[in-house]
Parts: sequence; structure tokens; C-alpha cells
Amino acid sequence: MSQWREVGPGNYVLGTSGAALNTGLVVGEERALVIDTGCGPRQANEILAAVREVTELPLVVVNTHAHFDHFFGNAVFAKAGVTEFWAHGNCAAAIQNHGEEQRKLAASVEPEVADPDAEDCGIVVPNRLVGTEPVKLDLGGSTATLFHLGPAHTDGDLLVGTEHCLFAGDIVEQGFHPSFEDSYPERWVDVLRHVSALRHNYEYLVPGHGEPVGDAFVRTMADTMATAVRSARQATREMPNDATKAVPILPYGPEQSRWFIHRLMKLHRGV
Repeated sequence: MSQWREVGPGNYVLGTSGAALNTGLVVGEERALVIDTGCGPRQANEILAAVREVTELPLVVVNTHAHFDHFFGNAVFAKAGVTEFWAHGNCAAAIQNHGEEQRKLAASVEPEVADPDAEDCGIVVPNRLVGTEPVKLDLGGSTATLFHLGPAHTDGDLLVGTEHCLFAGDIVEQGFHPSFEDSYPERWVDVLRHVSALRHNYEYLVPGHGEPVGDAFVRTMADTMATAVRSARQATREMPNDATKAVPILPYGPEQSRWFIHRLMKLHRGV
């Protein structure tokens, strides 16, 4: 677990071990907002302890999307007294309906998670939902805006904007190839372009994983993905029976490229 890094007054990011998940913290005068809780009780307890080194204020939690490393720590925060868990409606539904399917993935990092009855290993579904309209959370003296720009990394990605910082979740990833298992690649390009258009509103941009980035990184990520979409589309037209032959020409790793093609073909078929 790294130390807190300040990304604007009262705004912090904490990089965790393993996949370098970024947990955000926004501290107001009356309460504080924690952005993503980790992959299980051990990591969540470390995050909570780090939060308490900064503030003893009552906490609110937001999950940026429904992947295990961002929400499987919710139970620890619920036990600590948090009652307000925010997410996009699609994210909450995915956690409710498919969260257990990710338990095996979480257990690969924290083995105790394999037992749903183990302490702090239950799934806590967000109970405050964001839809098409942004939600402004008053933290006392500062405001965090929760908003959705459309399907991208998942269909329930939530961004958190403050006066100084944009916490982008896994819409933006630094140091890793993007993950496409639940993605909408063509729409993701549009969302990245929208994030770039917001660049003058924020001094810092915190990705879901890796180091804070600037607008040039976001634009490059969008351009790379747009090129990958065109290449994959052409390959599927030329080789409709074996589109995986396009894997070597895509700018991602083999596994990510296979998922990229799979998602494009699935979405194109509308299934």
C-alpha cells in the first residue's frame, strides 16, 4: 500500500498493491467520500486504516463500476458504519445479480473471500443510485459530482469530479492494457473523447489503476482504441470465420485483443 498522494486540496489517491488499484478520498468539512474499496477484507481494512490516518469524519462510499477489485471491500466499510454506498444503477444491478460470479476472482487475491460466510466477505450492493443525471454530494464546504458518460469499460461506469480532480475509474488505466470483458469499445472511444473535452475543468485526472495522467494520455488512449476498432472491423469482414487472426495486429496483449474482438462481434450481432 502506497502513501496518500494529494491531488488538489482535500483530494487524495492511494495506490494499492497487486493491480495498483487507486482508491480516492475527498475530504469535506462534514464528511468524506471514499472511491472504491478494494478486492476483499484485507485490502479494504488497509484502505480504511489509511483513510482514518487522514480523517475521522463520517464516510460515504462510491463504487466506480462492478468489478470485484472495486467493490468487494464494501462489507468492511459497512461494518465500520458506512450506510451510503453510491454507484450507477447498472453497476448496482450487476453487483446484485452477478457479484457472486466474481468471488473466485477475488479469492485469487484474498483466499478467505472464497467463503461467502467468512467475516466481511459478504457482498454489499450500493443503495444510492446515479442515472442519467449527475448527482452532487455535499461533503460540507466541498462538493463531489457523480456522473455517467455512457457505456465504456462497463455499462455502469461512474466518474467522480471535484473542484480539482477527476476520478475516472477504469475508463482510464495507466500502466496496463485496458480490460474489455464487459466493454463497449466503440462507445468507450466516445467517452474518452468526452473526458478529454473536460480537461480544463480539472487539474488532475486519476485513473482506476496506475499513476495520475494528463489529457495527452487520454487522447492517445482514445486514438489507439479507435484505430483498434477500425482494424478489428476490417479483419472481421475479411476473415468472418476466424476473426481471432486479427489479434496480432491489435495494440493490446493477446488476451485483451481476443476479448476486444469478442465484444465487438457480440455487440455487432446485438446479443
